[in-house]
Amino acid sequence: MARQRRIANQVDTKLDKGTNSSSSNGSNSTNNRSRKTTSLLSYWKQIIGCIVLGIAVTLGYMGYLETRVNTPFDDKKMVVRGGLEVPEQFWGTYRPGLYFGLKTRDPTSVVTGLMWYFPKRLKPGGDGIRHWCEQGDGLEKYGWLQHDGSTFGVQQIIDGVHVVDTSFVKRLGGSHGGDWTARISVDLKPNFKNQRSQGEDISLVWYTALDEETKGFISLTNSATKLTGIKGESSGLGEFTIKFTNHSGEVLHESFLSTIAPGLHLLKETVVASLRLAQDKPAAPRRIVLAGELLPEAGISKAEPNFVAVQLTGRVPFSVDVVFESGSFGTRQDTLVGETYTKALSWHQARFTQRFEDTFGLQKRGYSPKEVSFAQAALSNMLGGIGYFFGTSKVQNFYTKEPVHYWRAPLYTAVPSRSFFPRGFLWDEGFHGLLISTWDLDVELDIISHWFDLMNVEGWIPREQILGVEALAKIPEEFVVQRNTNANPPTFFLTLQYILKKYYNHLSEGRLATLERLYPRLQAWFSWFNTTQKGSVPGSYRWRGRDPLTNRELNPKTLTSGLDDYPRASHPTESEHHIDLYCWIAIAADTLAKLATLLDRDGYKYEQTADYLKDNDLMDSLHWSNFAERYADYGYHTDSVKLKRPKPLPRSQNQNMEMVRVTLKNPEYRLVDSTFGYVSLFPFLLQILEPDSPKLNQILDDMRNPDLLWTNYGLRSLSKNSPLYMKRNTEHDPPYWRGQIWININFLAVRSLHFYAHTDGPFKEKATKVYRELRGNVIENVMNQYFKTGYLWEQYNDETGEGSGCRPFTGWTALVVMMMGEQY
Repeated sequence: MARQRRIANQVDTKLDKGTNSSSSNGSNSTNNRSRKTTSLLSYWKQIIGCIVLGIAVTLGYMGYLETRVNTPFDDKKMVVRGGLEVPEQFWGTYRPGLYFGLKTRDPTSVVTGLMWYFPKRLKPGGDGIRHWCEQGDGLEKYGWLQHDGSTFGVQQIIDGVHVVDTSFVKRLGGSHGGDWTARISVDLKPNFKNQRSQGEDISLVWYTALDEETKGFISLTNSATKLTGIKGESSGLGEFTIKFTNHSGEVLHESFLSTIAPGLHLLKETVVASLRLAQDKPAAPRRIVLAGELLPEAGISKAEPNFVAVQLTGRVPFSVDVVFESGSFGTRQDTLVGETYTKALSWHQARFTQRFEDTFGLQKRGYSPKEVSFAQAALSNMLGGIGYFFGTSKVQNFYTKEPVHYWRAPLYTAVPSRSFFPRGFLWDEGFHGLLISTWDLDVELDIISHWFDLMNVEGWIPREQILGVEALAKIPEEFVVQRNTNANPPTFFLTLQYILKKYYNHLSEGRLATLERLYPRLQAWFSWFNTTQKGSVPGSYRWRGRDPLTNRELNPKTLTSGLDDYPRASHPTESEHHIDLYCWIAIAADTLAKLATLLDRDGYKYEQTADYLKDNDLMDSLHWSNFAERYADYGYHTDSVKLKRPKPLPRSQNQNMEMVRVTLKNPEYRLVDSTFGYVSLFPFLLQILEPDSPKLNQILDDMRNPDLLWTNYGLRSLSKNSPLYMKRNTEHDPPYWRGQIWININFLAVRSLHFYAHTDGPFKEKATKVYRELRGNVIENVMNQYFKTGYLWEQYNDETGEGSGCRPFTGWTALVVMMMGEQY
């Protein structure tokens, strides 16, 4: 206690002194202020440091978020063998957008292709030259009659009164993919063959081209043939030659072009710019010829030609063999030309016919030879429409101001339509895979592997693939950018579900290894769907990508669902949810659980999710309308909408005022049960509905009702009593999924009817009856329209059965082959 008093006294004394001493007082004041200033400075430094650190962390995290959209899933690629490691698939008709052309599965492939024209019909600007598959060419028919996806193909093209047959045969050998020969034959249609005077000259142009990244050269040669040939060398092919042999008829004239083309998408334009009129002799008729060598003058540029073309003009009938020979092939017993080629092609055709019957069994089911030929053509167009693309997508996410480029990658994929959609589409490819895997499982696993190598670290795959200059040239710029918020139906789960069912006990080690590599990517894909597309209510799901602000569309499109303009809730909000997406997620979880069992993985959480979503009580609580007795979307909706042209502004002339949507009655949150169509069927289509559910009986009745979905040609996409049946979505956009018959959904319906017809339940007999009728209607109409028009179509008219939309559409329309063979 004394010590404390003493200290206290000392403090008091100092304080007293300091009060009367200017020097003492000044000294104490400065020290205190200094301490306070130092403390304040230190405090603000900490605050500023925290702010700077926070900004740095935020910017770093934002940068991380920006790069996630174009960061690959991981370094372990799905495709472990490609290019020359798979020699039997190295060469192929992998340019589906062309009438006829071959390339390799090499990112920097040498490309070859055919153009042709009839000199008498050639118009200014090159109109009349055939190259890319164009609906505007107005060809009566074109498509593969036989194609096994690997070794050979036979195609028929009807151009006016002429039949142009193209075929190819491959022969393995050497270390660069082997040899191949293509034959182009031109003749008159059978009913014109007795009128030879109607035959005319035809000019065939066969070319070889390099893209800007291909390392190598090409040039002209006359060695070992009377006709001009082509020789070259590249890193993927080594040395090679292309020779031309006149198989039948007479070559009237020959010319060539050796030049620099600005890109693979401008090859036809390069040919058109080079055409000249020439005469062999003063009195001879003038002919259209290629201009010869068109290269920069010596000293100006050292550029070598990247485009070499040979034109052979002959009188119909006329046939030419184009012989590609690899420099590494070794000793050949014979050249694949003339009769040797004819015999080889016949052998492949016979082998294909037997394999087709072994796979689909159509002859033993009673189909006629004509009907079997139709089915062979449908399958062959699917296989002949497989392409190999290389390039980079443009992608956009929420955190980037401008679109960024995805990584450069290859894609091996089938395409929906060679004329209109010659590129890869995610939701189409799952349907394609059902038919391709039935024919060749390894080809399909290779396709799946290429698609899943395009998955980013988020678990997202761009839904439309526009890779390379040729693909980009076929699509408007506004449709190029892909957004990572947007999904597409995960139909590859449908393919895998089918593969597991069909091949469960026939999976080799190599195939199992592919599925092992695929499994973590499927998990990531499922997780992406299950988080980014979830709805506002537990268990619900919502397609992103609908425009809530548009007033131009009668019903804002849902492109991400694959069903485009199919009517949904009239006013998109975050509170809507969609029955079709709900069903896709249920099937995805169920497939993952089954795959986990096969691979001896723990798939319990997927099994739980599948059981949760396949619970009909949950599904009914979210999507069943007791009033309309149907499944439906839920959202902010009114049926009272129409398109109306605004009144012109006062004293304004020549106004082109586009029609806008007018809402006549305020929307409300409700089930969209006034609409009945494909979306309403999804619990049935994906077999989530229990076989003993009374709702199955209701769906079967509604499907079979001619006033709703039933027609003599298949199920229409939207019932006739739905408010938007066959209504335009804008004044420029005709109806698309609003009544027309689509074969992919009809296939799912036939497949499900087959399932319920072979599953015990009270509605088994009814399902059997509807199955037979629907299957018969679809098959008969698709065949009839093919025989009538020469094409498989994108969709079919629900009143007449006539094909509509684009053609040929031998993507999912070719699933009619599986219906014929009852392969589900």
